Amino acid sequence: MNPAIQDYERIKARLARLESVHAVGQVIHSTLDLREATRLLLVEASRLLSANSGTVSLANPTTGFLEVEAIHGFPASARGLQLKIGEGITGWVARSGQSARVGNVATDRRYVRIRADICSELAVPLRVGDTVRGVINLNSNRLDAFSADDEEMLQELANVAAPAIANTWLYEQAKQKARLLESLVRVSQTINSTFSSDDALQAIVRETRALLGGRMCSLMMLDTSGEWLELRAHYGAGKEYIAKPRLNVAESFVGIVMRRRKPMQLENVQKSGRYQNASLARKEGLVSLLSVPLLYSGRAIGTLNLYTGDPHTFSDEEVRTLTAYAELSALALEKARLYDRIVQVEETLRQSERLSALGLLAAEIAHEIRNPLTVMKMLHHSLALDFPVHDPRSQDVRIMGEKMDHLNRIVDRVLDFARSAEPQRSEVNLNQLLDDLSLLTRHTLQVHNVVLIRKFAADLPGIWADATQLEQAFLNLTLNAIEAMPQGGRLTIRSKPLPLNRGSARPSHVLVRFRDTGQGMTIEQRQRAFSSLLQTTKPKGTGLGLAIVGRVVEQHQGVVKVWSTPGRGTTISLVLPLGK
Repeated sequence: MNPAIQDYERIKARLARLESVHAVGQVIHSTLDLREATRLLLVEASRLLSANSGTVSLANPTTGFLEVEAIHGFPASARGLQLKIGEGITGWVARSGQSARVGNVATDRRYVRIRADICSELAVPLRVGDTVRGVINLNSNRLDAFSADDEEMLQELANVAAPAIANTWLYEQAKQKARLLESLVRVSQTINSTFSSDDALQAIVRETRALLGGRMCSLMMLDTSGEWLELRAHYGAGKEYIAKPRLNVAESFVGIVMRRRKPMQLENVQKSGRYQNASLARKEGLVSLLSVPLLYSGRAIGTLNLYTGDPHTFSDEEVRTLTAYAELSALALEKARLYDRIVQVEETLRQSERLSALGLLAAEIAHEIRNPLTVMKMLHHSLALDFPVHDPRSQDVRIMGEKMDHLNRIVDRVLDFARSAEPQRSEVNLNQLLDDLSLLTRHTLQVHNVVLIRKFAADLPGIWADATQLEQAFLNLTLNAIEAMPQGGRLTIRSKPLPLNRGSARPSHVLVRFRDTGQGMTIEQRQRAFSSLLQTTKPKGTGLGLAIVGRVVEQHQGVVKVWSTPGRGTTISLVLPLGK
């Protein structure tokens, strides 16, 4: 044959091959789905090189195994098959980074037989940069089915496909991170919207299983004795798992995870001697397990566990994801602990309110007693009841005088105690005080369906006052407002600076205003609201709350005003001087 014609035929064949490679590249780049991309690559390569079957295997960076991602001409069970690097012809290509063309697999010691009718094999590496990330493998039931040109073409196909497969990896990672972020946002919203740690933990196990695609997710917590782990939340668990006995920390696998404070996994809990409930796992269809410790206030208090229904090796990304959910679980528990603490503080404040009220009430009673007692003493002395020494009435008069003196000393001690409640002044940030108050009363407001609206002036100056007494007064006003709205409503708290005079920009006082949409007050109730601890117009309660508010404001040289209409709510304003 003419050499020119031979060159032309070679160029023509080369062009046809390049066109085929280009066409395959376009097909592979048409999708960002990893499994679809590898399937398309394998189908097109098998068609172009007349192969009967083939696989695309990708290296798992976590396990170090080659995992079959796409199959052609094999049963579906072949997908997911794992090979060690170096095992079989495929493993040899992955380790060496070189192509392998075997005309007769029966004579090659590297070959691992999968099908009896396979005679020849062609395998080339899939490189991303300088790293072999997988292997394309084609098989034929004919001897010497693949030529050197076929090997060259398959390598060119691999070179074209490798960037597309790398892009699908990056895309899958981005999708996984996006799903994780969306899921974390949902769980965070649940944690912020509920006071129940059980609701938050249930949301966490539900989202974890949905995101990572497991069969079941559970969360186990250490009991008060520190010896047992108990099931606290679960999603996807069957009756057998839910009813299982608690686990001993010293003997169970999850107990080891908790003690070591690091994630651990089991490839098959049905066969592992380290797993305590293998028979239960078989009944429930649980296979692989990833368990991460739940760290709370610097110590491990439980584990978050994800089970799959098929053998699975968890990747670093999956471990990081489950760890993130474990941190959210700790956050939910921390919030529950803080909420319990807030309830305790609120109760302490209420107890302090009662004690303060009793002190002020005792002082008022002492004042009321002192007046008639003084009159009694004056009359006693003016009567000049001087009887002979042996007259029994002399002894009675003496005892009467001593008892009146005794009563007077008791009154003095009560008044001295009341004077010790004088304000202990320091600079107070009223906005911060009101913010803290809203946190303390958040649960009470929510239970009574009261919406809190805060309108705080950003430029509010600090005042010289007793923060504890003001907090007590604000708490009383808030609780009174809640009590006035049994069917729910709105409570608006406002703060703003008040100028020295109308023409001055310099503030001299601050205003704190509480406005509710409750039942309102009658004229008589308004007139007597702050007048005395010994008088009340309330059908229930002691009536001490507003009286204490009045006393606190009075001790701070302030003014308290009330506006109210029955059925239209109440507004109470406190005007306090900057002081010092």
